[in-house]
Amino acid sequence: MSKKIGILTGGGDCPGLNAVIRGVVKSAIIQHGWEVIGIEDGFDGLLDLNKCRSLTLESVRGILPRGGTILGTTNRGNPFSYPVEQDGKLVPLDLSDRVVENVSMLGLDALIAVGGEGSLKIALELAKKGVPVVGVPKTIDNDLRGTDCTFGYNTALETATDALDKLHTTAESHHRVMILEVMGRYAGWIALESGIAGGADVILIPEIPFDLGHICASIKKRSDRGNRFSILVVAEGAFPSGGDRVVAKAADERYTIERLGGIGQYVAKQIEQCLEMDVRVTVLGHLQRGGSPTTFDRALGSRFGTKAVAMIAAGEFGQMACLRGRHIGTVSIEDATRDLNLVDPEGEIVRTAEDLGIMLGR
Repeated sequence: MSKKIGILTGGGDCPGLNAVIRGVVKSAIIQHGWEVIGIEDGFDGLLDLNKCRSLTLESVRGILPRGGTILGTTNRGNPFSYPVEQDGKLVPLDLSDRVVENVSMLGLDALIAVGGEGSLKIALELAKKGVPVVGVPKTIDNDLRGTDCTFGYNTALETATDALDKLHTTAESHHRVMILEVMGRYAGWIALESGIAGGADVILIPEIPFDLGHICASIKKRSDRGNRFSILVVAEGAFPSGGDRVVAKAADERYTIERLGGIGQYVAKQIEQCLEMDVRVTVLGHLQRGGSPTTFDRALGSRFGTKAVAMIAAGEFGQMACLRGRHIGTVSIEDATRDLNLVDPEGEIVRTAEDLGIMLGR
């Protein structure tokens, strides 16, 4: 039986999204003869049907190596709490019923939601309202429980590691302390794995509150041994023991989550005060989200996309595609979004870092 399915990409962009879209479109058309509707700008596209368009084999030609998403995305469009201006003020309204109606008006037999924890929680709530939803996990932070790895993470990791390789040469030349600030609001996977791969001396992650005294002592010890430079990797969500995360922009009535930023500068200032060393900070920021996806992310995104189509064919709604070992399986969206996948402070990868002599701030 012919079907019409929709696909949207929500939350922050990341490399590999286009691979998922391509995988969905090619599998749906070639294997099943289905029609695919691309929904632009995340869930916002289901509030405005002018943002919905047919996707063909021609639509996805050449997009595999491209970063970003041809459908656009947003991490601010929650239809269950959508900011609408009333009397000069932004008021959050529940517009989810309109989304359900528009899914019906489009004649969609299923909706594929590609996103991280926030987007998939929205998808789960829509599923509870009767929308036949299938999820695909996406986040560069790799903090989504239920899958061994999310696509986009590997590319972000390569970007951070490449930056560390470059910082090493200039740090050694100028005898400086170099701090690389990377993304990671609650989970420190990017900082931890890039720090190990890039030969960092100090790694600071949200899961392990740090002690600045210990960090300064570690850098001084290196200096006393004749190592006249040090490399630090700091996740944006890292914070000192007894302190709070450093915020670049506080939450307001439209944006309910504060914008992190500045932890690198904070750590640099503290190090300069306790050590007579030159300190420089590099903030990777959205460079981690951009660029062409790695081979791993292209392949994983393609596998997730084709799996999502297979799940629809099997009627496996309310489920998310996931990577388990070397195989693609399924897990309920509810289970996948119940908790974040955080670094275990006593886990094997943390022990590996410490066995290598890397200071983790404790």
